[in-house]
Amino acid sequence: MKRILTIIGARPQFVKAAVLSRLIQTNIWNKKFEEILVHTGQHYDKNMSDIFFDEMKIPKPAFNLEVGSGNHGKMTGEMLIKIERLLFKVQPDYLLVYGDTNSTLAGALAASKLHIPVIHIEAGLRSYNMLMPEEQNRVLTDRISSFLFAPTQDAIDKLKNEGLTRGVYMVGDIMFDAALFYKEIISENILGFLKGKFYFDKFALATIHRAENTDNKFRLSQIIEGLGLIPLPIILPLHPRTKKQLDLFGISVPQNIIVIEPLGYLSMLELEKNSECIFTDSGGVQKEAYFFGIPCFTLRDETEWIETIEKGWNILVGASRDNLLNAFLNFNKPSNLPPLFGDGNSGSKILEILHNQ
Repeated sequence: MKRILTIIGARPQFVKAAVLSRLIQTNIWNKKFEEILVHTGQHYDKNMSDIFFDEMKIPKPAFNLEVGSGNHGKMTGEMLIKIERLLFKVQPDYLLVYGDTNSTLAGALAASKLHIPVIHIEAGLRSYNMLMPEEQNRVLTDRISSFLFAPTQDAIDKLKNEGLTRGVYMVGDIMFDAALFYKEIISENILGFLKGKFYFDKFALATIHRAENTDNKFRLSQIIEGLGLIPLPIILPLHPRTKKQLDLFGISVPQNIIVIEPLGYLSMLELEKNSECIFTDSGGVQKEAYFFGIPCFTLRDETEWIETIEKGWNILVGASRDNLLNAFLNFNKPSNLPPLFGDGNSGSKILEILHNQ
């Protein structure tokens, strides 16, 4: 039996981990793999963390490092120290990380220095903006990983261009697995509640959380002003950092924006699937919009998910009020939705590859 120490610390990683954790517990795999789940505590707000373990039936983490928020260096350093201690204690065969957070890089560094093979799920993504902490994390993690599981052919090509071909596998996107599985158990509770309270029919959905937007008064103001011009009610589950920055900058929210508390994964899927369009700076939400065939307007200057742009379902609007409005008003919905992200079986493919090593 192979022992996997899995590091998670932020909402998108909970979603991705749910797929593999659920598979490992099935009769097919529970005699072949043992998974030990470690929560770094990077997302420590209850609505941003605990609710995901409950509703997605992820096993409670065996360890919670309780690192919390802080400057990138301090946060990553604390995680590195604590993960290294765990590695000595647990002695895993592999360390598995998802995506591009500080938790990802800390886990990969700790394991690599102890010569424990690193598994990176969602390898090969690039924005080519090295000012982004996420870009730094993903590039460095790919460099020291033994298994690079890429979600798309574009990711494979980017890795090849950097000289990374060994241990690279195209398995599809594990978030697509999750969306296909969990969309069947959406109860449609949140949408009914909101319609009953705020009295609307059609609506758009927005999420804003990236530091490049939330920490810049001009960018955040432009985004909020642009959303205020959209002729639809806009539901905005407000990230704690975004709320703090809106208050700090004294930015008022227009009347068409319905501000609500952060939501769990199933509630977000429900709103995404039923929205007219989505405004977001989240990589995961961009993909989920594509999964459901919902137009997406990305509040960034670049994206890792270039395929969604090329197929016409996603438009980069940056943090420009005018770009945001013009893109919405002039959007032409594509007639087809090509299968860019695999067949919904990436989790099984990953486990099969690891089992055969």
